[in-house]
Amino acid sequence: MDDPTKEPLIIFPCHFSIKVIGDAVENFSDIVLRSITKYDARFDSSCIDMKGSSTGKYISLTCKVFVLSQKQLDNIYIELSGLKVTKFVL
Repeated sequence: MDDPTKEPLIIFPCHFSIKVIGDAVENFSDIVLRSITKYDARFDSSCIDMKGSSTGKYISLTCKVFVLSQKQLDNIYIELSGLKVTKFVL
């Protein structure tokens, strides 16, 4: 049962980093960018740090989003997790 006296883990609104790992396809960052801007219109490519895997098979993106609520954050995770090119969302 939830304890209403507990402090929340995340205080909204806030900046939150989401790591998205997926296939190293040419437009991976564009796909992620379009998905996140559905929920954060101010999000742009300057909010993404990209790193390739040592084998070149995967790309890791760290996306710094501004979220207003837990529901908004959950919707972003659901959207990103549903992409065909995404392997993990952390």
